[in-house]
Amino acid sequence: MLIRKLLAVSIAAASLAGVSSVAQARTDVGVVVNFAPPAPKYERVPVARVGYVWTPGYWDWRSNRYAWVSGRYVASRPGYAYHPVRWTHVGNHWRYDRGYWGQSSYRHR
Repeated sequence: MLIRKLLAVSIAAASLAGVSSVAQARTDVGVVVNFAPPAPKYERVPVARVGYVWTPGYWDWRSNRYAWVSGRYVASRPGYAYHPVRWTHVGNHWRYDRGYWGQSSYRHR
């Protein structure tokens, strides 16, 4: 009886491990384009808002073309810094690197 329960738990754990690795693989899918994005558009940054961080506009890749996404304020995250979207030239292609929050190296004194 104990062996059957142990076997059932082992099978369940193994199947869940497979599901989590599939979900993780989907997050790594990126966008690669054969030609550079246009130059960034000039944006007038509105007056700063307390507790918010400005995320600059960027060129997104939609329906096989570049489309401008305007900058905006987002709620700040204490202890983190926002790293904006960027396009990286890799070989003969351009790779889209989405914006993200990373731990800040700044220490308030």
